[in-house]
Amino acid sequence: MRYVQLRAFHFVAKHGGFSRAAEALNLTQPAISDQVRKLEIQYDTRLFDRHKKTVALTDTGRSLQEITNRMFENEQQALDLLTQSSALRAGSLRIIADSVHHIAPALGQFRARYPAIKVTLSSGNTAEVLSALRGYHADIGVLGDMPDTPEFTTKHLGESPIIAFAAKGVAPASLRLADLASQPLVLREQGSKTRQKLAELCKARRIALPPSIIAETRDALREVVATGAGIGFVSLAEFGHDDRLERVPVAGLDITMDEA
Repeated sequence: MRYVQLRAFHFVAKHGGFSRAAEALNLTQPAISDQVRKLEIQYDTRLFDRHKKTVALTDTGRSLQEITNRMFENEQQALDLLTQSSALRAGSLRIIADSVHHIAPALGQFRARYPAIKVTLSSGNTAEVLSALRGYHADIGVLGDMPDTPEFTTKHLGESPIIAFAAKGVAPASLRLADLASQPLVLREQGSKTRQKLAELCKARRIALPPSIIAETRDALREVVATGAGIGFVSLAEFGHDDRLERVPVAGLDITMDEA
């Protein structure tokens, strides 16, 4: 039994004739007749009673039509689902970002254009973003660097300098990069791209960078620094507006975060 034979039978039964079935399938009438005849010969049964230009289903034909009705209804449902998905009328979009700040402005525009798409947004450091993409737990990742690997399609979103900040009232007026070694520092975890870039810069300048406190998230970093516990580091784009905090100028802190 072949799919084309069942399809030919189904359309003849549905449209009540070989010519109308051929028209619906954009095929010739002899091609449709041939497929139905092969199906009948293969199983030694009659599916239609043929009377000149009319056809009628036999008992076996009616039973088979009940099955093909379900079969082709399921096929149409599958086609509708895939068509909706490809046209962005259904489905989901999973985003993981090292900072929600970089993706939030685009979400409103996306939702306005594709209201039926369910969007989920999570956050993580660079290592977590890459891990989520590699494990197919996210569709899009936003991170503070252009990954040097052919496994991802990447788009540069912009760049922003990394800055130091501290709590108002206790923040130093200014510092040199070498002064950081003697300051209480609140740093992100090892997987953070901000911490990695800062560490690379200080290592090249032979400056020690011992953290006083390690904060696992960007929000935790801000809250700890706001208590006056030390100096933190973020990209300028992520600094935002917080009346509890202020920037600390650091001479020699000349590194940027490339969002991608």
